[in-house]
Amino acid sequence: MSTYEGQVAGATQPVPGMFPNMFPVGTGQFGALPIMPVQAMTQQATRHARRVYVGGLSPTANEQSVATFFSQVMAAIGGNTAGPGDAVVNVYINHEKKFAFVEMRSVEEASNAMALDGIIFEGAPVKVRRPSDYNPSLAAALGPSQPNPNLNLAAVGLTPGSAGGLEGPDRIFVGGLPYYFTEAQIRELLESFGPLRGFDLVKDRETGNSKGYAFCVYQDLNVTDIACAALNGIKMGDKTLTVRRANQGTTQPRPEQESVLLQAQQQVALQRLVFQGGALPTKVICLTQVLTVDELKDDEEYEDILEDMRGEGGKYGNLVNVVIPRPGPGGEQGPGVGKVFLEYADTDAASRARASLNGRKFGGNVVVAVFYPENKFSIGEYDG
Repeated sequence: MSTYEGQVAGATQPVPGMFPNMFPVGTGQFGALPIMPVQAMTQQATRHARRVYVGGLSPTANEQSVATFFSQVMAAIGGNTAGPGDAVVNVYINHEKKFAFVEMRSVEEASNAMALDGIIFEGAPVKVRRPSDYNPSLAAALGPSQPNPNLNLAAVGLTPGSAGGLEGPDRIFVGGLPYYFTEAQIRELLESFGPLRGFDLVKDRETGNSKGYAFCVYQDLNVTDIACAALNGIKMGDKTLTVRRANQGTTQPRPEQESVLLQAQQQVALQRLVFQGGALPTKVICLTQVLTVDELKDDEEYEDILEDMRGEGGKYGNLVNVVIPRPGPGGEQGPGVGKVFLEYADTDAASRARASLNGRKFGGNVVVAVFYPENKFSIGEYDG
């Protein structure tokens, strides 16, 4: 076979330094002209439909890490349709604005990549969108414009119709969750700001265990910034929560009104108590923001408070004991002063009490009710 015939029948050789299927333009070898420019023109004409925009990248991201990551996850979800090899053929990163254009081998692979919106890359969720030059009408003739519905998104921690379905600027990323927290406990934490429109705790496909992060959207979008400001940075055990709008990377929105900030700060205090006090049910409930120190100094008033607490606490089950620490004779405040401890015969009664009492208003304050460690309560340690 002649050199000319080999060029026509075989694949063109890539320019050194370029990805293999980024075709060079021909230089005018007789009959080679019609073939090589057509290939290059085809690549150029389809590029708008083969590229995806990836936003919210971490500062450490680079072309190679992005290319490797997206090639791996595309293979993992079964999104490769152009044969063996990596789906990604080129990456351009704008480091200043933390976004990239990721070019795929085919239009169909680019459409499959759109299902990866919200995937965690280097510890943060990233946006996956069409680029601004994407032309839907032209793309429609080039291949599928929607991801294949049979992609195995669970292989990379995404769930169709949940994390991927919670779209829009008000979608919240909740990271740093302790792995032992249940879905119900996390929802309870988030719903202290209002009812959720959608929620997805991302789980390991093999074990079903939490991967330590979730996505949510509130029914009332006005509480989005409040929840982010209140929950972001809360320490839970050896972990710290990262809570922010999913499509804004590390930029945390700042609530503009003082009242919003005040409410967020109050919620921070509430949630610290909830999670540092313990979210796993015990037989003991600790109430805070119920009493003032002055109310505990007078003996008669103290007895009235005890009686009231016995009556209220007894509504939820077999109440074994009520402990309300008091200031010392000289007015000094010991551990637990201002708190109320309710001990029940079983955790079911304690759980009912906590669910009913937490969030109630008492004397203008919002009561915080948390489970308290039984071992600490039994030896009179009330400083938790």
